Amino acid sequence: MPFVKKRFVIAEEIQAFLYLIRTFNMRQGDAQRLIARGRLLLDGKSMFDSSRRIVGPIELVYFEPESRGIPPLFEARDFLVYEKESGVLVHPNTMATEYSLLDEIRDHSGGDANAVHRIDMETSGLLMASKDKSSEPALKMMFEKREIQKSYLAWVDGQVNGSFQVTAPLKVREDYATNKHKVCVDASGKKAETYFESLYYDRGLDATLLACFPHTGRTHQIRVHLFHVKHPILGDPLYGASFETANLYLEGQLSKEDRLRKTGASRLMLHAQSLRFHYKSSYEIESKIDFRGMKDLICEKKLRIFNA
Repeated sequence: MPFVKKRFVIAEEIQAFLYLIRTFNMRQGDAQRLIARGRLLLDGKSMFDSSRRIVGPIELVYFEPESRGIPPLFEARDFLVYEKESGVLVHPNTMATEYSLLDEIRDHSGGDANAVHRIDMETSGLLMASKDKSSEPALKMMFEKREIQKSYLAWVDGQVNGSFQVTAPLKVREDYATNKHKVCVDASGKKAETYFESLYYDRGLDATLLACFPHTGRTHQIRVHLFHVKHPILGDPLYGASFETANLYLEGQLSKEDRLRKTGASRLMLHAQSLRFHYKSSYEIESKIDFRGMKDLICEKKLRIFNA
């Protein structure tokens, strides 16, 4: 469990943030943020005043990485690149999260290392992390400014020929009462642009492997754009699935069998394939995963039930 609670006894009265700085070699900002998140407990209750003077027994909840022995795919002086598996979170979303890629990142490079961008939990592939606080802002800014070119691979329903571009604007939805889509195509939404290229068509599965090149970075962009052109990504439990299927998935009640038949695959068939950028030197990093070979995870066409 990466979040642990440990008990300490403070012999002499001291301001809370100073205790964390001196005892755990924290920066002042990190100490104050930890307290602001309620991670320092007195008498079993969170306290939030970082300047409050404390003494005696306290409890501290903090992140202690627990590696599963996964090494980075690529390592440079300032950053790491990992191959994230489908189903693994980049960051823990609650203190009860048992494992995320952050466990590997911080086990390898220490407590200041951090992921500098995100990919969906069910998306596999390349994920970059900074090794320290000094490199983190610059790397994050490169992603925000689209200075890092990303490519993805996707297995989609049906036959797709040649190349095409989708420029439909995207908007984050606020009402999920009748539709579980987090994002939709909407004229009032933000500009979104994705270029697609057909790589291979499997006639037996009636599925096409596409290379995907997002030129903007909207939430669920590739997934929504492919759903928009009626070639949803196989295994997508939100876009291309029925309301009932999506709702069962979000509630953690969708069986593996129904997931396979009603979404077309046992996982979201989307993979972060490459990163191209210049950061002190030029880099072009490619995933080593044989994503084309993962077509074994796709349900046979005759057994697939979309929008049931």
